[in-house]
Amino acid sequence: MTTTYISYQQISGNIGKSIERISQKPDVARETEYYLSRIGEIKSVDEFMADTRLYNYALKAHGLEDMAYAKALIRKVLTEGVSSEDAFANQLSDSRYAGLAETLNFEAFGEAATSFTKAQQGVVDMYMRQSLEEEAGEDNTGVRLALYFERNASKITSGYDILADDALAEVARVALDLPDEIAASDIDKQAQYLEKRLSIEEFQDPEYVGKFLERFTAMWELKNPSQNYDPLAVFGSSAGHGISADLLISINSLKLGGS
Repeated sequence: MTTTYISYQQISGNIGKSIERISQKPDVARETEYYLSRIGEIKSVDEFMADTRLYNYALKAHGLEDMAYAKALIRKVLTEGVSSEDAFANQLSDSRYAGLAETLNFEAFGEAATSFTKAQQGVVDMYMRQSLEEEAGEDNTGVRLALYFERNASKITSGYDILADDALAEVARVALDLPDEIAASDIDKQAQYLEKRLSIEEFQDPEYVGKFLERFTAMWELKNPSQNYDPLAVFGSSAGHGISADLLISINSLKLGGS
C-alpha cells in the first residue's frame, strides 16, 4: 500500500483521468445517462421528488446522499430556494443544502429551473467528483478528506466556515495535531484559534492549499499508518515502524501561517 500523501497526489495530480475512469464505471455511466436524459423534462419540485433516480443522483452530487430519506426537509429546501435571507436553506449551517437549492432553483426560475447547465452537466460534474472521493475513501479515509478539502478550500473565508463542516474541521484538527475533544469546546474560541494558526485568506491559493494538505496527509499517516515500513531497515536496525523517511522529511519541512 502507498502512503496517504502519495495516494492523494496520484489522484489529485491526474484529476481529469481519475474522473474519466469513474465516469466509465457501468453503474455511474448508467445513472448519468438517465439523469441527463430526464432532468430537462422536470418542471417542478414535485416532479423531481417523484423520480427516485433523479432525486438520489442530485443529492449524491451535492454530498447529501445520506439525507435522501429526509424528503420533507429536502422539499422545504427546494421550495423556499435561497432568494430570501429567511429561506430554510439559508438558515442551515450546512451549506450543501443551499447549494442544492441554487442548482435546482425552482423558487426563482420555476419550470425553467432544470434547463440551465448547472442543473444538468453541472450536477454530473459534481456527481463524478463525489463518486471519485467516495471510492478513494474506501481505501483510505484520509485521501477522501484531502480531496474534499481541496475541492472546498476556496469557499473558506473564516474559521467558522471550517467548523460548520465536519469534514473540513476534521482535516484542520489533524493538520494542527489537535485532540478530537477540542470539538466540544466553545465555538468562538475554536474559530479564533483556527484563524490564528491558519492563513485563512490563503485558502484561495492552490499552492497554499497544497502545502496544507501535505501537512494533513503526513499527520494522518502518523495517526493511521497505511503501511509498515522501517526507515532504518537498510541499516540492519529494527527501530522505527510505519513512517517512511520521506514522510518524516515532509512533516519537518511543512510550515503553516501563524504560530
